[in-house]
Amino acid sequence: MPEKSDNFFMRLALGSARKAWGMTAPNPMVGAVIVRDGKVISTGYHHKAGTAHAEVDALNNAAQSGADVRGATIYVTLEPCSTVGRTGACTEAVIKAGLARVVIGCLDPNPKHAGRGVEVLRNAGIEVMCGIEEEECIELNSAFFTWITTGKPLVMLKMASTLDGKSAARNGDSFWITGKEARSRVQELRRLAGAIMVGASTLKTDHPRLNVREPADWQNQPLRLIASNSMSQSEVEEFFPDGNVQVVRVNTVDEWEKLLIELGRKNIMALLIEGGSELAASAIRSGVVDYVEFHIAPRILGGAGSRPTVGGADPQKMCEAIDLKSVKTTVYGRDIAVSGYLKRSW
Repeated sequence: MPEKSDNFFMRLALGSARKAWGMTAPNPMVGAVIVRDGKVISTGYHHKAGTAHAEVDALNNAAQSGADVRGATIYVTLEPCSTVGRTGACTEAVIKAGLARVVIGCLDPNPKHAGRGVEVLRNAGIEVMCGIEEEECIELNSAFFTWITTGKPLVMLKMASTLDGKSAARNGDSFWITGKEARSRVQELRRLAGAIMVGASTLKTDHPRLNVREPADWQNQPLRLIASNSMSQSEVEEFFPDGNVQVVRVNTVDEWEKLLIELGRKNIMALLIEGGSELAASAIRSGVVDYVEFHIAPRILGGAGSRPTVGGADPQKMCEAIDLKSVKTTVYGRDIAVSGYLKRSW
């Protein structure tokens, strides 16, 4: 049997990190795997803010099983922290445990911390390797990376359309464009988001609940934002009796920036925009969208009056189209999702 590579064990660490998807804000998702002689001794991950970091969780799990970690290698998706916050410094825990080698997926993007953990470990005589499965490790925490470097949340635009680019019939009906598998993916995006936004027209037509329903006992329900120039706070609260909703105005770049700064100060690391077409156009035109994910159903609606996925002013030339970077395609049931970044702050 061939020897397992560093990439193999880092992918295991990524799998551990994803167990806390949407639960760690305002901290990143981090996973760790401790290995000796090609065999996994222990795994761990950061469960939520205030709990043990991934490295310490893996060390604690090893101790509970009676495993000796001295001289072993630890794989961690993000550079170990070297400062004391609500928990102790992970570099200190690694050094104290006697680990001989640390393999890191990506460095901490915070300019105040980037590279410091690596330096501390190397000064202690520990072998350090960086950049293993780096892109996957970075993308896992794209929301955290955006928030920690800009003070604003990652803005995700998710839209659903037919094969011919329609998001709704002329009267606004859009149930259901995509299948259950794609809708489950939307629930996954909602778990990551600290806030979800739709326009007033979408609210009145579709009556979306804008909450996480998978799993049913999800505790970190996102703040609902309704973009409107005319609806009052009391009017939107009629749709959401729990009061977890806010009316916002986002007609200009300044209004968008003000909102994003406000959300960032509330430790909201990701904003998910779900429609409609004019709100999508406003967000793209204002340059605030970081990531897009379009779910395309193998259906043709037709009709010149049917609503497009993205509205706004008519471009005059094809060169005005905006290209995506780091493009991925994913199949959800019968539907295809095309995703990518319009911009990256990290």
